[in-house]
Amino acid sequence: MLSTRAAPATPAADRSGMRLLISGRDASALSHLKALSSKLPGLQVSTRLVSNGHTDPLYGLEQMPDFLLLRVSHLWREELAALLQHPVKERPPLLVCGPLDEREGMRLAMQAGARDFLPEPVAAEELQAALGRMVMEAHAEQGAGGKLIAVMNAKGGSGASMLACNLAHQLSERGGRTLLLDLDLQFGSVTHCFDVMPTHSHVEVLQQVESLDGIALRGYCSHFSPTLHVLGGRTGELFLAQDIRIEQLEGLLRLARSTYDWVVVDLPRQIDHLTGITLEHADHVFIVLQQSLSHLKDGTHLLRILRDDLGVQNNRLQVVVNRYDKSSAVSLKDIGEALRCTDLHKLPNDYAVVGESQNTGVPLELHAPRAGITAALRDLSQRLIGIQAEEQGLLKRTFSRLFGG
Repeated sequence: MLSTRAAPATPAADRSGMRLLISGRDASALSHLKALSSKLPGLQVSTRLVSNGHTDPLYGLEQMPDFLLLRVSHLWREELAALLQHPVKERPPLLVCGPLDEREGMRLAMQAGARDFLPEPVAAEELQAALGRMVMEAHAEQGAGGKLIAVMNAKGGSGASMLACNLAHQLSERGGRTLLLDLDLQFGSVTHCFDVMPTHSHVEVLQQVESLDGIALRGYCSHFSPTLHVLGGRTGELFLAQDIRIEQLEGLLRLARSTYDWVVVDLPRQIDHLTGITLEHADHVFIVLQQSLSHLKDGTHLLRILRDDLGVQNNRLQVVVNRYDKSSAVSLKDIGEALRCTDLHKLPNDYAVVGESQNTGVPLELHAPRAGITAALRDLSQRLIGIQAEEQGLLKRTFSRLFGG
């Protein structure tokens, strides 16, 4: 009978993360490969130690993995031949490593559908790059790129950057790999909100995006955590919107969505070709305002532009009332009627807590987990994750092979 040992997915892998099975006959090699593979965010990694006479790495599995990393043994002929017995549509994308005869072994591995062969000792960079390519290919095949969230002030100082930063952190903790992108080319502040020192700027990435893949993009970002990456400007740099072409931003958004589960964009309060393209492609647009007549006036004007000039549908627009005060002369009802928006969210006025969080570069979930504003942001992120889960239910049924049937 087949003997197997499986390890659970690593912490910080998102619930919708793709599954990698590492199979082989050498326990120490499997442990080493798992340690290398687990450094790739959002990938659920398990191992299978095959023994007791069987050579098929997929024998008896109740649920097929999304990817298979096969560490062949001296029985590599039998192991690859066993994979060839499975119908092509039932074989997960394959990577091969281990002691393999260069000529005959490579031929058999190719026949079994191997995307790459990694010689031993396996280099961490080569393994992670190969896995990254397979993940991007799988996302492209499923048509299931990450969700794009745009956040914008209706009036300056309303709190859009605070919302973008903390929403990105919440999503990275509960929803998967997240990129926070600052598109304010002159006064962006998201890197300060997370106390990270960028070595590369967003403009640097935009200007060479055509030559980048997902692995390179992650390398250009600042890493607040394994699942939250930040891309913004560097102190002292000045750029203008006309320095960036539409094609470059579209390329970056496309690459980011194929690399991350969530892309949160902090937009400047202006309408130009950069904000227009982002708003056009966004799955959700959050407009942040406060309870005053001037905020109401600017918010009404902004939403008219979004609906009538940019063609943003109502079901993608959500209004966030920051520093909410139930005794304010401008009520939620007034805001909803003026903006013609029924999807309103309110964030309580925890000014001191937010100020401390921003000054220390620690997101609210870590700085003040019990604060009212943290709870409101948590609810908002959970709602987004729930919407995505409903949409993915259909994808999972449609692509049953990739998700294990």
